[in-house]
Formats: sequence, structure tokens, C-alpha cells
Amino acid sequence: MSNPLYENIKRDPRYAQLVRERARFATTLALLVIAVFFGFVLLVAFQPQVIALRLFEGSNLTLGIALGFTQFVFFCALTWVYVRRANSDFDARNAQIVADAMRKTA
Repeated sequence: MSNPLYENIKRDPRYAQLVRERARFATTLALLVIAVFFGFVLLVAFQPQVIALRLFEGSNLTLGIALGFTQFVFFCALTWVYVRRANSDFDARNAQIVADAMRKTA
């Protein structure tokens, strides 16, 4: 036996659209993370002389260290982008769909 509230939500075309958009957005961000991470790994594996370049004369800081740190910043930024979109768009639309389904069920 299924819950009528859940059935109303699943039948709502806005819900299907929300699920598609959220999945597409999350997939895009995940692919960006994978590309950046594996790009760095491939750079380390196949071009170690590039990551060994010093950032400036006499420095112990290399391009590899800077790129590794930049990855953390990039991944935090992507997390912020996702949370911002989820809080401002996805959650509001989801709440509206649930509220409409509750009215139909009552």
C-alpha cells in the first residue's frame, strides 16, 4: 500500500522536472570535479617536470603545490555553488510541490 501524498508528489510533472534538473546539475558538478582531479593526477603522472617548476626564483613553492591547493579551493567553491542553488531554487520548488500535494491529499 502506498501513501497518497507520495503518489501525488510522484505524479506531479514539476517533481519530475525538478529531479531531472537537480540530477543534471549535480552530474555537471561531479564531472567538473572528476576532470579537475584526474587532470591533476595525469599531469603528475605524465608531466612531472611541469609540476616541479618553482613559482618564482629561490622559492620552495612549486606549481604542483599551488595547483593542489587550488583544487581544494575549487572544490569548496563548487560545493558553495551547489548549496546556494539547492537552498535558493531546489528547496523552494520542492516545498511548493509537497505543499500542493498535501492540499490535494487532504
